[in-house]
Amino acid sequence: MHVKKGDNVKVISGKDRGKQGTVLEAFPKKDRVLVEGINMVQKHAKPSQENPQGGIINQEAPIHVSNVMPIDPKSGEPTRVGYEVHDGKKVRIAKKSGEPLDK
Repeated sequence: MHVKKGDNVKVISGKDRGKQGTVLEAFPKKDRVLVEGINMVQKHAKPSQENPQGGIINQEAPIHVSNVMPIDPKSGEPTRVGYEVHDGKKVRIAKKSGEPLDK
């Protein structure tokens, strides 16, 4: 997958197109990512120990990884991802600026 947990991404299609957020969790087997503040859904919760009131809860739902692009650290624009090997490690590279996306 071209994005990882902690990446800043921009949504390029869907109802939240144009919004930016941080990847909270990645689900590689399902090709989906959970992005902070993106694809908010309402969940009806029964009263429980953690939520004694119950009611309607707003939370993020996963979106397909093809609908997000990482943000270039140099220009702040969405970019495609390339891979290079540095010191025996595979590193993700932003195609627009050539900057590494991995810390």
